[in-house]
Amino acid sequence: MTKYLISFPSEAMVLAPEDFAQAGIDSRAVIEEAKAAGVYVFGGGISEAVAPVLVSADGSVSPEIYPGSDLTGGFCVLEVPTREEAVEWARKIAASCRCAQNCANSCTIRRVRPPWPPPARATCARSTSASRAHSRRSQRRRTPE
Repeated sequence: MTKYLISFPSEAMVLAPEDFAQAGIDSRAVIEEAKAAGVYVFGGGISEAVAPVLVSADGSVSPEIYPGSDLTGGFCVLEVPTREEAVEWARKIAASCRCAQNCANSCTIRRVRPPWPPPARATCARSTSASRAHSRRSQRRRTPE
């Protein structure tokens, strides 16, 4: 299956103030539907309260980001078998948010796994010897004096 990024910039939501609450309720309902269908991967809104930065390979941080890459609004990533299904989910989200959605194939997101198996669980010599001592004590029978 392929992951699709469905998104919109915040300026696309041109609603009357009284309509925002219902749009939020409706869009959360569509996301819950996607979760129930097992296609929701993750999503959220991009905070406009914190400015994005450009981070270089040497770790330097600059407030100057790539031109045209100022991201705002909301997004979700859905994993579906066909582009047509992704477009249908984008349509449902567009109807609930009351604004058109971008729908793009997303890169494959893979879990990074170490190239070697994790080390075997080490046992503490003290706890092992303490455990053996406890077993010996519990196996001894007390003799009446």
